[in-house]
Amino acid sequence: ASPAGTPIALPQPVPLLGRDRDVTEVAALLGADRPVVSLVGLAGVGKTALALAVAYAVAADHPAGVTGVLVGEGSDANDVLAASVAVLGGSRLDDLACHLADRPALLLVDAVERAPEPVAEALGALLAAAPTLRVLVTGRRPVGLPGELVRPVAPLDVPPIGVTPGEPAELARWPATALFAARLAQVRPEPPTPAELPALVALVRRLGGLPLAIELMAARGRILDVTELLDRYGDRVLDLATGGGPGWRPADRPAASVTLREAVATSYRLLAGEERVALRRLAAFRNRWSVELAEELLADGGDREDAVPLLDRLRELGLLSVRGTGPFRFRLLDAVRDFAVEQAAGEGELARIRRRHAVVVAGLVRRTAPGLVGADVAAAVRVLDEATSDIIAALGYAAEHDPVTALRLAAALPRWWRLRGRDVSGRRWLRRLLADPRTADADPVLRAWAMLGAARLAVEHDAGPEELSGARAALAAFSAAGEVTGELSARSVLCALLPAVAAHDEAREQAQALLETATRHGRAREMAVAQTHLTWHDVRVGDLAGARRRLATVDRLAVECGEQRLRLQARANLAEVARLEGRYVDAVAQGRRVAVALAEQGDPGQRRRVLGTVGLALAEEGRTAEALEVVAELRRALPVPGQRSPVGVGQAGPDRARRPAHTVCALIEGQLALRRGDRELAAEWFEAAAATAVEGRDRRDLIEALVWLAASTADVAVLDRLDRARRSSGVSLLPREEELLYALVAGRGRR
Repeated sequence: ASPAGTPIALPQPVPLLGRDRDVTEVAALLGADRPVVSLVGLAGVGKTALALAVAYAVAADHPAGVTGVLVGEGSDANDVLAASVAVLGGSRLDDLACHLADRPALLLVDAVERAPEPVAEALGALLAAAPTLRVLVTGRRPVGLPGELVRPVAPLDVPPIGVTPGEPAELARWPATALFAARLAQVRPEPPTPAELPALVALVRRLGGLPLAIELMAARGRILDVTELLDRYGDRVLDLATGGGPGWRPADRPAASVTLREAVATSYRLLAGEERVALRRLAAFRNRWSVELAEELLADGGDREDAVPLLDRLRELGLLSVRGTGPFRFRLLDAVRDFAVEQAAGEGELARIRRRHAVVVAGLVRRTAPGLVGADVAAAVRVLDEATSDIIAALGYAAEHDPVTALRLAAALPRWWRLRGRDVSGRRWLRRLLADPRTADADPVLRAWAMLGAARLAVEHDAGPEELSGARAALAAFSAAGEVTGELSARSVLCALLPAVAAHDEAREQAQALLETATRHGRAREMAVAQTHLTWHDVRVGDLAGARRRLATVDRLAVECGEQRLRLQARANLAEVARLEGRYVDAVAQGRRVAVALAEQGDPGQRRRVLGTVGLALAEEGRTAEALEVVAELRRALPVPGQRSPVGVGQAGPDRARRPAHTVCALIEGQLALRRGDRELAAEWFEAAAATAVEGRDRRDLIEALVWLAASTADVAVLDRLDRARRSSGVSLLPREEELLYALVAGRGRR
């Protein structure tokens, strides 16, 4: 009996993880005048365990008793009816209402899929004879009674893709990983090690959060560690066998051992023919997707049909997971997707489905990419982030089997790749596809966008000169086609590429042409971009006041076109101008505000640059500890291989020595060493900065490094290097740099 005195003839419920909300919601449904509530889902998802927990939770509301029956294979309506009447304490159906005495009772009916029609007939008779009876049903399909409320049981939540706990204690944040850890603790004394956590997360994702599958996999941890479990079973979870013990055996724990493949197949066979075809097609999606994407994929080039009834049916049978509130909230469990892919391969459909998937994903990316510029950047980035797994899969398949579609997809991605710090891999994709002879006859404008994308990404990792000819060819193609947007983009990219090959005058001409064209066509954003490029030509010739005026114009134009990212870029540049003017406090305050905003928006390259400004201003102001914090952050964020940094006394030697030298980091370290009075160490750092700046795109860094190297060493040979660098770059010395060098030369004259 329950504490309230209600007689209960059911096994004790097992402790559940991550099901508190489910228990509350199902209990509320039973109390809302619903005669039948059906818990539906795949084998192993925990329907019976949830039903038992709910039955105990609502026992006080059913004083006539809480009991249940397990449907056997081949049962007929009389079998189910007789068993139900008996467990409810009656002798005949006609006497049941009198026995219950108008008091509510709850009947749990488990495994209705074993005899759905007889169960429906029996429950219809029971409810007609006993109006106060409430029925809680579990099964892989609904009963089909009038007034029945179907409540799908979803698997346990798993960590999102891209999220891995850092410590074993963090596993409790997600029910699936918490369950795996709890069951693993029953078979081995040691908790998962930090090294095992990535494999553990990958494993529970592959198991789809199915509780029984997680328990069975964790039990193998008696022999294997978690990494070995993933290596051995990660690609064959469909072969994982289920089984159960003696006594009342819930439907999720059948007497005979069956594989997950057979469990999924049971639900698959409940689908109509066209529903099976649709499931096989939807298995092409790798992560979450929207209703619109599903309709586009299922249309397969024909007319679109409403996919909502189909998705509702798949969810009803537990084959489809629906999580969250955004458009991308639908997902097939990994086991279901793997099974559907097997079926598609068996039907000879797989190649056609994957090709269609690539076309659909390419369409999504091309529709979304324009939003990466303007006021809706964050929304566009979120869409592409949601589709990351599908973008990777589509690109990989299409590159082999449909390279023009792959080129169309890749040509729309450079801005997203840049914002997500994937400039190297993105450029590699574009170069591969452009070199594929099967894309040689593609639309010239499409190829131009791909060439321009490769150049745009090359700028991010200082490989711009390698893509200069491609950017020029793209500009020519856009001009020939009258593609104004392409022409403006190409000129902007050339403005960034040309300084790296010392073509400063041509870079300025491109910026002026960009400004003229943008003004003629009323393109405020491109006008702001042109003014940004021209700002650095002002800085190059030492006109800092002119640079500030241009940046004020950039800010005004960015507000006009709603381009928040351009405003941030303008403020980052203002911080650098303030530093060059010697206004270090202003530079630090402005730069830090911009760095925080860029971290939220996700622009790692621009954020690194503004952090460099902050670090240099801190160093030049003598705020050593804060400057070193910036250096550490920059080195973590920017792994540049191939060079070692000089190490000073009292610094973290071995770790610092393994860190790559980087121009701004070296400039900061040099400034700090100089302030400590260690000119020898300062000279090493400034020499390192000059060496890396030669390969960089910003020649002002090179001039700054050589100025401070000369100040550290008082070496006339450095002045010769500085003079050559100034002539080749056209960079003018700033007043404070001239004063520093004048003091150096005057000091040598006095000696």
